[in-house]
Amino acid sequence: MCRCAATVAFTVLWWWAAARLLLAPDAGALESAVAAGGWGLSVLPVHCLPKARADGALAAGRWRRAWRAGRSRGAE
Repeated sequence: MCRCAATVAFTVLWWWAAARLLLAPDAGALESAVAAGGWGLSVLPVHCLPKARADGALAAGRWRRAWRAGRSRGAE
């Protein structure tokens, strides 16, 4: 419940800042900082996992081994 309330509060704050930037001629640095910070957080990859824990992760050196196998077959 607390997480949802915080998400709604930050969303409302971001929309307020974006609306002030578009509609109010006296919008300033505070609104710009809030809007830019919210946008920056939206592009943050928060669902990343270390490669070893990801489903379908490829082993280290896989591409190198495939390249060498292809080159050795092509030489025959």
